[in-house]
Amino acid sequence: MPGPAQPPLHALALDVGGTGMKAGLVTRDGELTRTWRRATRIERGPEAVVATIVDFAAELAEQCAAEGTPVAAAGFALPGIIDETTGVGVFSATVGWRDVPFRTLLTERLAVPVAIGHDVRAGGVAEARIGAGRGSSRFVFLPLGTSIGGAIMIDGKPDLGTHGMGGEFGHFVVRPGGIPCGCGLSGCLAQYSAAGAVAARYAEAAGTENTGALDVAAKLGTGDPVATRIWDEAVDALADALLTIVAILDPGRVVIGGGLAEAGDALMVPLDEALKAKATYHVLPELVTAGLGDLAGCLGAGLLAWDLVP
Repeated sequence: MPGPAQPPLHALALDVGGTGMKAGLVTRDGELTRTWRRATRIERGPEAVVATIVDFAAELAEQCAAEGTPVAAAGFALPGIIDETTGVGVFSATVGWRDVPFRTLLTERLAVPVAIGHDVRAGGVAEARIGAGRGSSRFVFLPLGTSIGGAIMIDGKPDLGTHGMGGEFGHFVVRPGGIPCGCGLSGCLAQYSAAGAVAARYAEAAGTENTGALDVAAKLGTGDPVATRIWDEAVDALADALLTIVAILDPGRVVIGGGLAEAGDALMVPLDEALKAKATYHVLPELVTAGLGDLAGCLGAGLLAWDLVP
């Protein structure tokens, strides 16, 4: 006589980016046991991207069930403005969708509990539980990637703010009247200190192909004056933004992620020095690099999914 059926051991997780989607199976304790990737192809328009998200998730859930390992729940980390209470994608400038009822669409298709989260805040959840935020009751997660997002983490949970828009550190105006930003302001932090901005500014100033922020960091050791100027400007702007964050939030730790953080000491050492030089009355937080890399959003989505399973 067969024994009782074993409960599902995994949640399906999917992190949607402007270029690609990362999917995986996540255990209850945050281990990523299997991964898949698929191109987002935003040039097809928002409706096609939404359909791809739903179809990709359904395809993976069906595959897992056919292999005898059905998923217990599913979690999705999405870009843009996300209403995590209703599960609606309010707006994504990157993809172009508006007011998409993701939780409803995905619950109907997958027939399991579905968690919907903001991509950066999901990454913050993962860093809080299994990454570089562990042990800190109040920290800021600051990924410096294509642009700059942010999550204010308190007791392991993101503080969403009154309107679900807390943590938009990339749009701190650090250089009034400076480089125009897509948000409509000028001089935003994201235009100076995002990995994408560092790479693009170097390529424009040096008249070369845009090869990435880490290539700019590599040029620092050669004495490249353009790389040195743009890197120093990025660090200085970031230090100014962090000083504002410290004054407002008083975090115990700042976890810096994204592509720029992969430069390691080339970023963290001068950033620490700049922050200390600018501080007056401030009690400065511990500065650390993120521990989960580009899988933080996917892991966070999986952990949020498990929160829905008794």
